[in-house]
Amino acid sequence: MTESYAQSLKKERKLKILPVPAFGYSPETRFYLGAVTLFSFKLHNDSTTRISNAKLEFNYTWRKQVILEGAWSCFTKGEKWFTKGLLHYSKYPDFYFGIGSETPESNKLVFTSNRFVFETFVLKKIAKKLFSGFNVRHIDYSKISWNGNDNNYKELTASSLWGIGFNLLKDSRNNLLTPTSGVFVNFNSTFNFSQSDYFELSLDMRYYKTWKSKFTLVSRFFNELNFGKPPFYDLMFLGGDKYVRGYYYGRYRDKCMSSFQSEFRFPVIRRFGLAFFGGVSKIYPQLNSVSLSALKTNYGVGLRFLVDKKDKTNLRFDYAVGQGQNSGFYVSFGESF
Repeated sequence: MTESYAQSLKKERKLKILPVPAFGYSPETRFYLGAVTLFSFKLHNDSTTRISNAKLEFNYTWRKQVILEGAWSCFTKGEKWFTKGLLHYSKYPDFYFGIGSETPESNKLVFTSNRFVFETFVLKKIAKKLFSGFNVRHIDYSKISWNGNDNNYKELTASSLWGIGFNLLKDSRNNLLTPTSGVFVNFNSTFNFSQSDYFELSLDMRYYKTWKSKFTLVSRFFNELNFGKPPFYDLMFLGGDKYVRGYYYGRYRDKCMSSFQSEFRFPVIRRFGLAFFGGVSKIYPQLNSVSLSALKTNYGVGLRFLVDKKDKTNLRFDYAVGQGQNSGFYVSFGESF
């Protein structure tokens, strides 16, 4: 095979498939084991289009939870259109602590449910790195049951919702999975149809700055407000890998949440790097009840392993600590934000 022919084949290779075992620990699942396949691709091989990605993941957890999930983020040629989405099914024993920022550990109720989530965003470029469009979402919680006969949480009932919303997105990040420069600002307004209709507003702002091609500082402010009466599963959850690491996903929940998180990342040796992160968050029932009381802090450290040098894709191992007895270990492709 000649060198020019090999280079030609390399240019034509637009799809990368990376199958790896999935394993880890988080407060909501405890230990889990499964498999994940990460797809990185370009629909068109031009310099103005960023790399798209998708994943398929299956996990089985120590709590006997079954989780099947697919997700995608995709640019068309010249980034004229951008779409992302999520398809999720799980059969889930879980903990419920009630609503509010100061629910005690003794309030914990074990319940099981079948969960189906579908969400998709379709956005059109209206200016450089600026997109607008709509999103559609559907969530269904069914077969809800709990241990024993006592349940003081009347909101813990099976139901479903449909939502449709408007999105405005500014995204100049250089990489969707492991960004090191640029900004991300997403404004979303969604009207949800459920047993009681309600309106949701969210703002997600992130800033990425890198010095000397290796030291990266990332900051994120996230705020969501719900007006009306959302079902228990669509309240804001403080915790989990994508929002506030170090807390059980759903340990605290209410109609509104504000959170500021920051992270410092840097390489150490060869493919390995480190990250230090922390933040402060507040969960509350309505906008006029915001105060500095009951703030939730978190902090942690993480290890990064570069699995794809060309596309700068990291495998992430994070350990985070929250207040009280809350902590968690997380394993995932790409960064938390």
